[in-house]
Amino acid sequence: MEKEEGKAQKEQELRAAKQKKPGLIRRLYDWMLSWADSPYGLHALVIISFAESSFFPIPPDVLLIALVLGATTRWYKFALWCTLASVVGGLAGYGIGVFGWETIGQWIIQHIAHMKLTEVNGRLDIALPTYLVSSLGTSLGGEYLFQVYDHWNAWIVFVFGLTPLPYKLVTITAGVARVNLPVFLVASILSRSLRFFLVAWILSKWGVPARRFIDRYFNLLSIAFVVLLVGGFLILKLVM
Repeated sequence: MEKEEGKAQKEQELRAAKQKKPGLIRRLYDWMLSWADSPYGLHALVIISFAESSFFPIPPDVLLIALVLGATTRWYKFALWCTLASVVGGLAGYGIGVFGWETIGQWIIQHIAHMKLTEVNGRLDIALPTYLVSSLGTSLGGEYLFQVYDHWNAWIVFVFGLTPLPYKLVTITAGVARVNLPVFLVASILSRSLRFFLVAWILSKWGVPARRFIDRYFNLLSIAFVVLLVGGFLILKLVM
């Protein structure tokens, strides 16, 4: 009887320990932040920025923010390397879309980017988040990602590169959609540099309060910026 009670107690303790154990994403997040206090923080930023563009689940902004706060005078250096690594990693993502969509590409989209693939008009497509569809409306050209590529082509790489959408989703699907490669590169450079340099510059100016603001409102700010950007393009199109 005592043995059974002891066994039950141990099982209960194990279950409690498992519940307290941080999830994989949280452990990866903490691991990323740990590099900020290391002499190899910049190296880690480069590797993570590259990997996030094709398969790593957490955006490099996490480490970028911590590094900039630790050395505000070097904000432009961190932003530059983060941008370059992200663009080069984007080429890897593009290659996965071109050569490995039916194998590794679809797996990454479903299990790392956590986007559901749905058959639409005879092809697998990805439903866009409600906040994007409701914010941008019919200007997107559809409610599914490849429908938007059909309408906007490479512009979508630039626009979505600024949003909270996983960048790997953009790079891999751009390869599937066969977006013109030089245009893809230009769009990637513009969107990633704008995103990382803006975040790093704001942090260098206003420090910790800016970090709290970015952490709280980053998604809303991104969407607002994209809405204004797309709205400007539409106005120009109507005027011209």
